[in-house]
Amino acid sequence: MSNKVIVVVVDGMRYDKAYDALGYLQHLVEIKQAALYKVKSELPSLSRPLYEVLLTGTPASTNGITTNQTVRLSKQKSLFHLTKEHGLRNAAAAYYWVSELYNRAPFDFVEDRFQMDETKPIQYGIFYWEDDYPDSHLMVDAEYLRRKYLPDFLYIHPMGVDLKGEQFGAESKEYREQILKVGSLLAQTVPIWRQEGYQILITSDHGMSETGNHGGTTSCERDVPLFVISEKIEAGVYDEVIPQLAFAPIVCQLLGIEPSEEMISYQIPGLKNKKVFN
Repeated sequence: MSNKVIVVVVDGMRYDKAYDALGYLQHLVEIKQAALYKVKSELPSLSRPLYEVLLTGTPASTNGITTNQTVRLSKQKSLFHLTKEHGLRNAAAAYYWVSELYNRAPFDFVEDRFQMDETKPIQYGIFYWEDDYPDSHLMVDAEYLRRKYLPDFLYIHPMGVDLKGEQFGAESKEYREQILKVGSLLAQTVPIWRQEGYQILITSDHGMSETGNHGGTTSCERDVPLFVISEKIEAGVYDEVIPQLAFAPIVCQLLGIEPSEEMISYQIPGLKNKKVFN
């Protein structure tokens, strides 16, 4: 049973819209090859703070990443740090704020666009900075990293859904179409990743209001999906709402590594192996 993991964080994709539009992933759920959960995001429901939540398992009150304007390296131990410490190889195709959190801040648009350095927390990275950078290009960046460097942990972060949501609102045709496009990209890549032995988690940082906002406390801003494709997890739809702080320790569980001391102890519903790291 493989311990390799791919995480896809589709920025700004709220639960109900993903539930309705991600047809291929819902197909896998229906035929008992994937699990679906609802995740309640941490506050504030903003991108940079929630990247830190997803990757370190710590809240803003602990990690200090409280706004999108907090430009500095994280002071927490991330999934990139942990995989590197355990002798695993990691990679990321992501928005440049991820690089600023874990490799260097501020981001240098020339030197930091491509990063191939095993001494850094993110060992192999391709980063973008325009919000309209095509999701299709980002997925190819990620697949290049996967084929070239064979990472045990690959983090993928497309921005198109968030952009359309902020421009047109979550009830718009444009927002739904962008989620459908992401679904099509995943329908092309997920079968390849599964064949290559990866466990796959697909989630989001935050949701989106009908007026194109997020950052507040409403369910449309905080409720996001989590699809898990793994032989370690029983397939099906689960009613228990998962706290977003549990995401990082769940990834650690699937990678077969111990979480950091700052992460909460959490056992995802449907986990077949009941071992819990402390």
